[in-house]
Amino acid sequence: MSQDIVLDGRSLSRAGLVAIARGSRVQLDAAQLQAVEQAAEFLSEQVRKQEPIYGVTTGFGSNADRLLGAHRVRAKAGDEVAVQEVDLLEELQRNLIVTHAVCVGEPLPAQVVRAMLAIRINTLMRGHSGIRVQTLQALAALLNADVVPVVPKLGSVGASGDLAPLSHLAIVLLGGGEAFYRGQRLPGGEALESAGLERVRLSHKEGLALNNGTAQMLACGVLAVDRLERLLDTADLAAAMTIDAFAGRTGAFAEAVHALRPHPGQVQSAANLRRMLEGSTLADIPYHLVPRFAPWQATSWRTTQQQALRFDIRWDWVPLEQRHGREKFYTRFRPFRGGKKHQPQDSYSLRCAPQVHGAVRDAVAQAARVLEIELNAVTDNPLVFPHMLGAKHVEEQVISAGHFHGMPLALAMSYVKAAIPVLASISERRLNKLVDPATNDGLPAFLIGNEDSTESGFMIVQYTAAAIVNDLASRAHPASVYSIPTSANAEDHVSMGANEARHVLDMCADLGKVLGLELLVAAQALDLRRDMIHAAKELAANGDALGLERKIGGPSLDDPDAVEAFQREVEGLRAELAAAPPFAPGRAVEAARSELRRHIGGMARDRALDGDVAMAIQLVEDDRLLEAARAALR
Repeated sequence: MSQDIVLDGRSLSRAGLVAIARGSRVQLDAAQLQAVEQAAEFLSEQVRKQEPIYGVTTGFGSNADRLLGAHRVRAKAGDEVAVQEVDLLEELQRNLIVTHAVCVGEPLPAQVVRAMLAIRINTLMRGHSGIRVQTLQALAALLNADVVPVVPKLGSVGASGDLAPLSHLAIVLLGGGEAFYRGQRLPGGEALESAGLERVRLSHKEGLALNNGTAQMLACGVLAVDRLERLLDTADLAAAMTIDAFAGRTGAFAEAVHALRPHPGQVQSAANLRRMLEGSTLADIPYHLVPRFAPWQATSWRTTQQQALRFDIRWDWVPLEQRHGREKFYTRFRPFRGGKKHQPQDSYSLRCAPQVHGAVRDAVAQAARVLEIELNAVTDNPLVFPHMLGAKHVEEQVISAGHFHGMPLALAMSYVKAAIPVLASISERRLNKLVDPATNDGLPAFLIGNEDSTESGFMIVQYTAAAIVNDLASRAHPASVYSIPTSANAEDHVSMGANEARHVLDMCADLGKVLGLELLVAAQALDLRRDMIHAAKELAANGDALGLERKIGGPSLDDPDAVEAFQREVEGLRAELAAAPPFAPGRAVEAARSELRRHIGGMARDRALDGDVAMAIQLVEDDRLLEAARAALR
């Protein structure tokens, strides 16, 4: 990253935080550092006056009513044990960090930890925490040197903020804990030394300033929303590819339709689907032009080129006696039933994609609004107001409040957490429709020819998607509704926001897997649909009316009138197919399909699918299919 992100406590954006998480350096706004220094000097003055201040001259949490003395109790009582002379106020801050760094589990990803560091620096830059400039600069130097503290995943209850995880950040400044540096996991002191950084000794309230805030839940939340915004566009792309594979109907996505129910996310997803399907000659194709799959046989095709196909095609002719009361329909559409059902609407998983995807978009947008406020909020306690006009007592300038409580973030993440399985579920339902011959509008079962009855095709891909959806659903229970009091009930209601946000970030990866599986299967279905219609078009273009007749179940030869009508109508179908332009998906869909096919070939016969599945998931994770689609629309 070439451009540093300036932190001033007021202007950090989600995009800026994501850039820092991915490696951008930070600068501290020089003007705002003056406010930081003024707050630190004010706090020092109150200490000199021996004012009682929570977390500075008192204990923490349930020890808040205990004032610190000038000497150790043991030393004052004449204990014979030698006691080193220490600054109790400094010891209070150090002990707060070293005793609170007790998280367990696997380390958080480096991007999350870098984002946590940036968030903590940014909120401290507001100048309401009492931290010294040099301590804040040391924290920024840690980030810029890419010394990444080891922060185990589990340990925050989301109030008072993310105490334990933030203590793992701060303890490295003191030379303790562990950190990653240049690919090595080192003791904190060694990591500092390797990076050329000095250890920090904490002053008044600095331990509390460093570990009291919502940085873990906010970092996870911002990174999750950043990922979800791209996964939502990928979900629209997957739906568009599936719609093209079904030769589906696009009327349900019309702008006028969604103007009547203008939920913002719904309107956006409908617009995305319209754009991605632009140029499609498969969507909205007349019913009668779509043949259905029939198993390949040695007698299916006449030419050598046709014999190479992996399918046969079929229609049924609608007899004259079955058209009574439907004459108008069969005037508009030729009387042939192929793969596409004669109905003006597709199933919910196709037709209602804007409503479902859009509702998830709105959940993510609400979370983004909350996160953007939190990014430049002060989440410390107590809050220092050195310039409070008319203040008569220190209690009016150093105020204990509750900005560390993570409930605003926790509830926003709960909403997103419930939405993720919804998006995964509708994707899996589309995938299932594609492989099920009862619902895939004339495609082969499991999207494979299987003329010898030995092939499973994409059957088990749907099992995997179903398993992931079930797992996501079982993880969607909101953590925020289950508070467990802490600190001897001094902290009697907590948010569990860190668990909530961490769950959401982890669930994003599994959502991407389901979308990757849908795109893999949709590409196979799209290839088959296009190839089947083009095989029919080739028959027609070659003037092979007899060959086309052989693909259609005709009338009994005992009924000359029916035979004459049949032959006349087959010729009409032949002429229409021959005159039709080439059948193709939308430009964006085709671009994504082509990118997928650069890495994963179509499957004519069963083969090991593990590599294909892994590649499809990677293409989603890297946004390569999405970027290919976007490039086609520029």
